[in-house]
Amino acid sequence: KRIETEMHMQVAKDHGFTEIADVDIMDTDGYMKIPVEGGTNLDENWVGKNLANYDYVLVLTHFKGHPMAGFGGALKNISIGIASSQGKTRIHTGGVFSKPPITLGSLLTNQDVFTESMAEAAKSVSDYEENGQNIVYISVMNNMSIDCDCVSKPTEVDMHDIGILASTDPVALDQACIDLVFRAKDGQSLQNRILEKNGLHILTHAEAIGFGSRAYEMIYVDEKESDSATESSEE
Repeated sequence: KRIETEMHMQVAKDHGFTEIADVDIMDTDGYMKIPVEGGTNLDENWVGKNLANYDYVLVLTHFKGHPMAGFGGALKNISIGIASSQGKTRIHTGGVFSKPPITLGSLLTNQDVFTESMAEAAKSVSDYEENGQNIVYISVMNNMSIDCDCVSKPTEVDMHDIGILASTDPVALDQACIDLVFRAKDGQSLQNRILEKNGLHILTHAEAIGFGSRAYEMIYVDEKESDSATESSEE
């Protein structure tokens, strides 16, 4: 029901978003093209035109599984999430644009090309925002299953809530979330979904084209403790 602006706004209202904030569907007035530097599939990314109206971006992501990408994290949120309707099609098809109506068949491409294109689109948004200096990422790891929130009848939640993570590097943030999923005793179904779709390829490709780092230092913050615990990635 989000294919048209009016319907999309109604969905936002139905879910209570319009009660707490002004909602801006960024391609309402069309899209703009921003360059992709170092990409192997995309040379430009088509994003909602209204992105230009904002000085800073706070990316709030519900980390979870996804039937096409394997998982949905910060990278997917700034690639598919900020792309215009036409831009979404180009990312799904590795740079090929097909005119609406968009069908499932028109979105199918090589899986690795799709995830690579997401990484490249995400990099272009970060580059546009002063090389990432104007973006902060927050990912919420709760109510997780193998499916995305966009699925009308998602698989039941089958993992415990893990917590909230934040970073200025979306690659490191997604990698940290992935690591926590693969350490979870009840994460088998989500682990399988990620591996089935080769979802980790978005991270390796992002790092390969110079966007972010999979290595990270995780700082655990607990108000009950005077000192924070730190942990490094296992890269």
